[in-house]
Amino acid sequence: MPGPAGVPQRKMTYFVPKSDNSNEQVRVPNVIALVGLPARGKTYISHKLCRYLNWIGIKTKAFNVGEYRRRACNLEEEGESEFFSPNNARGQKLRDECARLAIEDMGRYLDAKEGEVAILDATNTTRERRHILMNYCKNLMHEPPFRVFFVESVCDDEDIINSNITEVKINSPDYKGIMSQEEAKEDFLKRIENYRMQYEPLDEEYDEELSYIKVINAGKSFYVHNVNGHVQSRVVYFLMNIHLLPRSIYLSRHGESEYNRIGRLGGDSPLSENGLTYAGRLLQYFETENLSDFRVWSSQKIRAAQTASHLKDLAGHTEFWKCLDEIDAGICEGLTYEDFESRYPKQFAERDKDKYHYRYPSGESYEDLVARLEPVIMELERQSNVLVISHQAVLRCILAYFTNKNRDDLPYLKVPLHTVIKLTPKAYSCEVEMFPFKIEAVDTYREKPK
Repeated sequence: MPGPAGVPQRKMTYFVPKSDNSNEQVRVPNVIALVGLPARGKTYISHKLCRYLNWIGIKTKAFNVGEYRRRACNLEEEGESEFFSPNNARGQKLRDECARLAIEDMGRYLDAKEGEVAILDATNTTRERRHILMNYCKNLMHEPPFRVFFVESVCDDEDIINSNITEVKINSPDYKGIMSQEEAKEDFLKRIENYRMQYEPLDEEYDEELSYIKVINAGKSFYVHNVNGHVQSRVVYFLMNIHLLPRSIYLSRHGESEYNRIGRLGGDSPLSENGLTYAGRLLQYFETENLSDFRVWSSQKIRAAQTASHLKDLAGHTEFWKCLDEIDAGICEGLTYEDFESRYPKQFAERDKDKYHYRYPSGESYEDLVARLEPVIMELERQSNVLVISHQAVLRCILAYFTNKNRDDLPYLKVPLHTVIKLTPKAYSCEVEMFPFKIEAVDTYREKPK
């Protein structure tokens, strides 16, 4: 199998110390290394993967080699395509040095136990570069050595590539304010060709010792090889469920319930008069949105099902999910906050101290809720034009995922009654729009204790 410019490839032997038993160990630091030509969505994958792993409780940090390069170089001189030519010795030396700095920072992060997973966001297009990374990660100076998983984004779909260049790359710090959009696009296409000259894709035969997944044409197909451990399995599971298509996701609490009006926790009460009015207005809102293939997902609680029932003739599908039910307040179900504090003062104080991890006696915590909602998140990553009708705690968890909020902030996100939240995922972020309806409702929000 010929390599770049027709040079025959040879099988690469990676250094693995005899005492390295990281594949047999369970709690091992993991490195996820991106591979691929520019404009293949590597940084997009890095951002989404980092957000997902942090959300499910696996502390993760991304290290972007491009950011190291931009800090080290004069952008007006070094941003142009010739800097990335394999024949540019100075450019190659600078890029190698920036990769080394990123890898060493990544190593310090994992060695110091600051996190469990590090993502190396770089092209890593040559077998030599991947060899250097593997040797670093398997070195016995790390105890235990790091487990490495490569994620290669392969794309030959010109529409996807052009979309990535137009929407992301020409507005990057390499070009913004330095070149016109037309000049930036032309220069970036030359940069891609410079990388293509030395690109050595991951190969089943030549890289049989490595663990990796190939994501082909933004998720149309996949090739998975030699997966080791829980983290790598979760990465594969996640990557096989994300897509790049433009879409919107809508979140709404049920209309105001009778229990909301009297300040009681949980329960399964019906809608109040105000809540019924909101359900009717919700139908009018989505009639004007004019969405194709519109779907509604609802919790199975009466107040949510009542709200969803008003949309049954508009939605192509309405599904009722048990995992969208409100957080289980256990023995506190049906109590007011005043009742809770007077009957269980110690529990009440513990909840205020750490709301994310606090579990109601015989009930759930926000941490439990995140685990319960993972199937919903996976389906939301696959779907478009979905309205989720659920409850305050549940929607906080979903909103925190899409907006990359940390555990301390998650239980205090504002999700008011009688408001539609529209989420529009972007390349590296998520746009959030709030549409409050002018329908009276109680305020169920409790400020974070100081």
